[in-house]
Amino acid sequence: MLKSYLGPFVFTFFISLFILLLQFLWKYIDDLVGKGLEWYIIAELMFYASSTFVPLALPLAILLSSLMTFGNMGEHYELVAMKSAGISLRKAMKPLIILSAIISIAAFLFSNYVLPVANLKFGSLLYDVRQQKLAFNISEGIYYHGLEGFVIRVGKKAKDNKTIYDVKIYNHSQNQGNVMVTTAESGTMQLSPNQKNLVFTLYNGYRYTEITNIAQYRLSRPFEATKFKKQVLNFDLSQFQLNRTNEVLFKSHYSMLNIQQLNQSIDSLSTKHLVAKNRFLKSFIRKYPYMAVDDSLITNNIDSITKRLDSAIMLPIINNFEIDDKVDIIEIALRGARTAKENVISFNHELEIRQQIITKHEVVWHQKFKLSIACFIFFFIGAPLGAIIRKGGLGLPVVVSVIFFVLYHVISMTAEKAVKTGEWNVEFGLWLSTLVVLPLGLFLTYKATTDAQLMDTESWNKFFKKFQFKKPKIS
Repeated sequence: MLKSYLGPFVFTFFISLFILLLQFLWKYIDDLVGKGLEWYIIAELMFYASSTFVPLALPLAILLSSLMTFGNMGEHYELVAMKSAGISLRKAMKPLIILSAIISIAAFLFSNYVLPVANLKFGSLLYDVRQQKLAFNISEGIYYHGLEGFVIRVGKKAKDNKTIYDVKIYNHSQNQGNVMVTTAESGTMQLSPNQKNLVFTLYNGYRYTEITNIAQYRLSRPFEATKFKKQVLNFDLSQFQLNRTNEVLFKSHYSMLNIQQLNQSIDSLSTKHLVAKNRFLKSFIRKYPYMAVDDSLITNNIDSITKRLDSAIMLPIINNFEIDDKVDIIEIALRGARTAKENVISFNHELEIRQQIITKHEVVWHQKFKLSIACFIFFFIGAPLGAIIRKGGLGLPVVVSVIFFVLYHVISMTAEKAVKTGEWNVEFGLWLSTLVVLPLGLFLTYKATTDAQLMDTESWNKFFKKFQFKKPKIS
């Protein structure tokens, strides 16, 4: 059983990783192409990316491999032979159940200890790659802006890709516009021996410079022109090299923390959330002592808050003033009420952002347990389903596996989005997809172990005939 299961499991796992990796390349192809990245940088990025895809690939591989294994055994009547020898399906599944439990534990350890490091390496490297400039490439007749502080135009390039003609170089390094322009009839363009500088050797040209270091130069516009037969210009190419950002800057992100670190972050963020809320309430009471302020000022809707603020200014003492003074007093009070309302709205938005950050930490915390449980449940869907449909290979099992996995993934992603926006509770939203597939796994396991004719069309016809409307007999 183990031998027939491990082969399809390893095969489907790496196939799933490969498909997800292709999706990653399709998504970020614009950030990778044309930047002159070394092959080992691309390989490192793909390795870390594939590590982050394990939470998706592992449950799918378990579902597909278990369905293929028991489907093949059912198709070749091996399950029938085992049952005739007194070995029930439950006993045949026992070694694979133990293996699935081991894989689930390993999935939890991977999610808690390996995945945060992989996310950190992948996130920092992807950020650096996306910030990397395009590789140095000057085309004919196009102004090239890639070199910081310079704009270069080459009229024509020879076939050797080094000899250039009709060259114009605009020097903007002083941030004063086109005050220095170099033109040349021809020249050569090549890298220095250490590959760190670009060397332009220009022939038969001029350098035009506007003099800006004298008084009232804008009125007289002094100008200087220098003719040369040969001039050598060096441009630093260090800006085109991949600069690695310190990974410490990314370590505090919730996707790069283990369970212990997540617990500490959630506790710290919740404390800061409560402190900020209490600080605002005390400040509000100090500014508006005549209002009975409590937590409802923050949690209630803005309309009720506005009514309280507007009604707070209508005090009986206002009748002691003249009409003109009343108007001024009411205007001042309304202005204060509007300011208070804006403060409440602004702080309410700040609290929502703080709560969303806490929720995202809680989502990652639950996902670490969700992965291992999903691996275990998908085995109890794939194995009995394979024994029921009795079809192996990569045909029907792949279709059925994709349907179940897409159902699980769509529910999971939709619920997770609802949780992050605050519409659903964290526990309910994160475990909804598991609660949907768990009864399905138990139902299929029960049907398979009791030899129920789940795929028999005759039994289904008999079942539905019970509910058919019978026409009354006409006597």
